[in-house]
Amino acid sequence: MAQLTLATDDDGGPEIFASVQGEGPSAGMPCTFIRLSRCNLACVWCDTAYTWRFKGDAQNPPRPHRDDAVFDRKANQVTLDIADVAARIEAHGQNRLIITGGEPLLQSPALAELLKQLPDMTVEIETNGTTTAPGGVDIWVDQYNVSPKLAHSGNAADLALIPERLRSYSIDKRAFFKFVVASEADVDEVADLVRAHALPKARVFLMPEGTDSETLRTREQWITQSCLKHGFRMSDRLHIHLFGDTRGT
Repeated sequence: MAQLTLATDDDGGPEIFASVQGEGPSAGMPCTFIRLSRCNLACVWCDTAYTWRFKGDAQNPPRPHRDDAVFDRKANQVTLDIADVAARIEAHGQNRLIITGGEPLLQSPALAELLKQLPDMTVEIETNGTTTAPGGVDIWVDQYNVSPKLAHSGNAADLALIPERLRSYSIDKRAFFKFVVASEADVDEVADLVRAHALPKARVFLMPEGTDSETLRTREQWITQSCLKHGFRMSDRLHIHLFGDTRGT
């Protein structure tokens, strides 16, 4: 039977929870989240490093992160059968499912099996945009929240910004682009990517990097002006204001 590898919550159980979407075009909508483990990138400011920065990984030291924390893999990953995952999702009683990570599309074969069991769900997938979903997943997806990683993430551009992937998402009307920015130089990089890959401005969001309300609000002041200048949209991080930087929220 197919299985998925999930991140864990603070109690060591699978990180499957009901909340409101905190980011992007669906912000404020009630939904169920499932957070999958593992990622193919390593953002220095990542707020879910417990999904990928594990003790004993082949890289020594592990891939860089500003907090320099490393996590025990056994304590931060749990593998469940698809039927179990589907039952836990349905138990939350929501009809919108947000699949996040890590990078959830790394587990596409098992993900396709999960979505077959949840045919009535409205499905959003949050992805870093380095890959596209195979047909068995794509057929079930209502919305892609694509978050390409800029230079300040610490990822090499040839790994994080793959032209054919960006162009594929640019012509998919289900795809919205959410760029994490911390400076005006980041916005300039976004503008260059939008031009180079014909990303529709109406589907481009600037979102402040930060894990506390004060940082987010301060950055949103100048991001507002950047949105006015470039015609982009702005995304807040509602879950940070409501719950702080915590798991399962």
